[in-house]
Amino acid sequence: MKIFSRFALIIIIVFIVSCSKKEEKISIIKEKELNLQMIDAYKEGVKAFEEGDALFAAKKFNEAEILFPQSEWASRSILMAAYSYYSQDYYYDAISELERFINKFPKHENLNYAHFLLAICYYEQIVDEKKDLGPLLNAQKEFNFVVINYPDSDFALDAKFKLDLINDILASKEIFVGRYYMKREKWIAAINRFKEVVEKYDTTIYIEEALHRLVELHYRIGLIDEAKKYATLLGYNYQSSKWYEATYVIFNKEYESPTSKIKKKKGNFIIRKFKSLFEM
Repeated sequence: MKIFSRFALIIIIVFIVSCSKKEEKISIIKEKELNLQMIDAYKEGVKAFEEGDALFAAKKFNEAEILFPQSEWASRSILMAAYSYYSQDYYYDAISELERFINKFPKHENLNYAHFLLAICYYEQIVDEKKDLGPLLNAQKEFNFVVINYPDSDFALDAKFKLDLINDILASKEIFVGRYYMKREKWIAAINRFKEVVEKYDTTIYIEEALHRLVELHYRIGLIDEAKKYATLLGYNYQSSKWYEATYVIFNKEYESPTSKIKKKKGNFIIRKFKSLFEM
């Protein structure tokens, strides 16, 4: 009886081991099949994108990721889906995919590309910065991230160029609002706007006007020393600027520009010649 019990126990153990091996084999086969399905979905996505059906391509890339999220192809699929949406101006969907990629793969080798494309998605949504600064500021944030974290990448060069354009837009907005306050004689509010340009956007083309306006406004409210400080700054850096000439006139009321003198002399000469034709 004991021998029979031992024999039965051995049979049971062998059966369990054989079953576990069978299950393991089945799971490996399934995994391989899943991997093949994922690759097929990815290839379909690439083909659809090349044929111009970007939305269907994005769906296939998403399908590939879902089929095998542990695969190295999953990260590629998310980026390809994001680019597919971006190519058709579906910015919201592209941004959603890119943010998901950044959160899911924070150390991925293509993270610089993800941040750059994210910045471009925001940048291309800039329509009217006077009404909606959201896309502009988001683009600025992402381009700055690329420049700071990937300074030697190809993306950094273009990011710097885009940042210069963004700064020009932001500076122009401050100038626009500053002029608005000037017209309504809200001097302090106007001063704050022009100071913003001097402090944050001193590399833009609007710095010269901002300095002149600060001279003009401080002079108007009686802060002469403060006006002279900004006039000196303007003269030191932009002496050939038309804004420096306008500033010079504030402190020298009788000043007449060389151009005005030439025009005046030319006008007087023509008048004299014209009169001489009719003199008896």
